[in-house]
Amino acid sequence: MTELETSEAAPEATLANWRQAPYSRWGFRNVRRLVPVAEIPRGEFAACLKPGPALDLDRIAVPGQDGSVARLMAESDTDGILVLHRGATVAEHYAHGLGPKTQHIVFSISKSITGLIAGILVGRGQLDPGAPVTAYVPEAAGSAYDGATVRHVLDMTVGIRFVEDYVDPAGDVARYRVAMGWNPPGEVARDNDLHGFIARLPADGSRHGETFHYVSPNSDMLGWICERASGMRFGALMTELLWRPMWTEADAYITLDRLGAPRTAGGICMTLRDLARIGELVRRDGRAGGIQVVPQAWVDDILDNGDARAWARGDLAPQGRYRSQWYVPGPGRDVVCGIGIHGQWIYVDRAAELVIAKMSSQPMAVDDALDHRLLAGFRAIAQAVM
Repeated sequence: MTELETSEAAPEATLANWRQAPYSRWGFRNVRRLVPVAEIPRGEFAACLKPGPALDLDRIAVPGQDGSVARLMAESDTDGILVLHRGATVAEHYAHGLGPKTQHIVFSISKSITGLIAGILVGRGQLDPGAPVTAYVPEAAGSAYDGATVRHVLDMTVGIRFVEDYVDPAGDVARYRVAMGWNPPGEVARDNDLHGFIARLPADGSRHGETFHYVSPNSDMLGWICERASGMRFGALMTELLWRPMWTEADAYITLDRLGAPRTAGGICMTLRDLARIGELVRRDGRAGGIQVVPQAWVDDILDNGDARAWARGDLAPQGRYRSQWYVPGPGRDVVCGIGIHGQWIYVDRAAELVIAKMSSQPMAVDDALDHRLLAGFRAIAQAVM
C-alpha cells in the first residue's frame, strides 16, 4: 500500500459545491456530512484481502500513450486504485486524503450493486423481472414506467423522456438533484421528493425494450422496486443480502432524500477494498469465500445477455451491451464493468483473473476521451498479470 502522490488538504465542501473541483476531493470522502444517510454495517467478521506478488504500476506502459499506468492514474485524479489478481492484492495506492478505512462515494457503481441485489431477490423468488413495474410500485401508473417491466428498468430500455445532462443548471438532472437532496434549492426550486420525481417522469413515445437509454432515475426506481418486493428498506436489504455475506471489511452507507428514500442510482459510499470485493464477487460467479451470495445464473445472465441491438440504437459507444446495470464492453463475456461519474470504476477481466477498483475525483463528471485512456490502462494491467 503506497501513496499515489501527496497533496495539500482539499477545502471543505458545501451542499452547493461538493461535486466541483477542488471541493470534490473532500466532498467525495465526506458525503455523510452533507446529505442524510442510511448505514450499511459490516458483519461481526471480515475477510482480509491476502497480499500477492507486488505489481509496479510505474513499470507498465500504456499502449498508444506517453507514460505508465501510474502516471495515467495520477493524471486522472485517482484517489485510490486497488488491483486484485486471483483474489490477492497486487497493487493498492491512495492519494488526496483517501485511505484504506475511508469511505468514498461510488456514484453510478451504485446501480451495479443494486442490480446484484435485484438478482439475489430474483433467486429467492421475491422479484420477477418480467413483471410490470406497477405491480411493485403502483404510484408509477400514468408515468413513463406504465407498461414497462422490471427487466426494462434493469437494462435501461424504458421509453422515458429524461436528458442525462450533468452540466445544464436548469435541466432534468438539476431538478432531479434537488429532489434527491444533493443540491440546495436555488435556480431550481424543490417541488418534489425523489420518489415523487421519478413517478412523474413522462414517456418519450418510444416502445419499451427497443433502445438503450441511460437514465439514472431508472436505477432509483429499481431500488424502490427492491424495497417493495422485499418489504425492507434498502440499507437493511443491502446489509442482509450483500454486505454481511461478503464479509466486507468496513461499513458502507447510502444517501437519502428528505423523506428517507435511498439514492440507489448513485449514493452508495464505501471503502476501496470493499469496492474491489464487489468486483471479485462478480469474477467468482457470485461467490464470496465458500458462500454463493449472488446466484451464478444471474452473473451468467449479465455476461451472456443484454441486447446489442438496443445498445447500438442508443447514444454511447458503437459496440457493447448493458445487462442488469452492468456494462459488457466487448463482444465476449470476459470483461464486465461498473462505472460511475467522476472516475469511479470496477473493471473485471475474468480471463486474466483480474479485478481493478478505482476511486477518483475527476473534475469532469463525464470524460469519454479519458475513459478510453483508462480502459487502455486497465488492459495493460491485464496483460502484465497474464
